[in-house]
Amino acid sequence: MSDEEHHFESKADAGASKTYPQQAGTIRKNGYIVIKNRPCKVVDVSTSKTGKHGHAKCHFVGIDIFNAKKLEDIVPSSHNCDVPHVTRTDYQLIDISEDGFVSLLTENGNTKDDLRLPTDENLLSQIKDGFAEGKDLVVTVMSSMGEEQICALKDIGPK
Repeated sequence: MSDEEHHFESKADAGASKTYPQQAGTIRKNGYIVIKNRPCKVVDVSTSKTGKHGHAKCHFVGIDIFNAKKLEDIVPSSHNCDVPHVTRTDYQLIDISEDGFVSLLTENGNTKDDLRLPTDENLLSQIKDGFAEGKDLVVTVMSSMGEEQICALKDIGPK
């Protein structure tokens, strides 16, 4: 054994993976999958029969959960696919700044100020109108693979 001390550079990140592997044949419609390094919600899955030489293939059609683009991928059903960790968190809306960022109240009482208003026109107008009327609004933030976006809105009554 050596008497040297080992020094490790510590990172703030816990090192948890942004995705986990799952066999392609077990991924179903309304699940999630990574296609072209984008987290997608699966809207259609079709499986082809095994050919003369080989594997059954799964054809996935997914919609990017952040920008709503349609992506497709074909993977052998016995191979593993990456599945993103997708989490939804509710925050109370405190303020909307002029530059398009929102100020949110977290569960532990801190504020979260690094999130932009959503690009979806319908949701954007609901948030702005509700905030202007002085309603207490709770926004649902979906986060996956290092990205976050407001995806839903709830009205919890007047202030």
